[in-house]
Amino acid sequence: MNKTEFKGDWNIAKGKLKQKWAKLTDDDLRYAEGKYDETLGRIQKRTGESIEAIEMAMKDSSGDISRN
Repeated sequence: MNKTEFKGDWNIAKGKLKQKWAKLTDDDLRYAEGKYDETLGRIQKRTGESIEAIEMAMKDSSGDISRN
């Protein structure tokens, strides 16, 4: 997922990410506005997941959107 795709699908994807990792807060996810790498880092810090796992979850979340 590139930054443009991330930004376009963010509102839907963040809801799916919060469902997957309930520990995430709105403040954690608010970093998405122009701060893709920081957002990944915050999610990684909060969840303990690898960057690759987070990017895959984000891609999967946006894929779910396009199939609906």
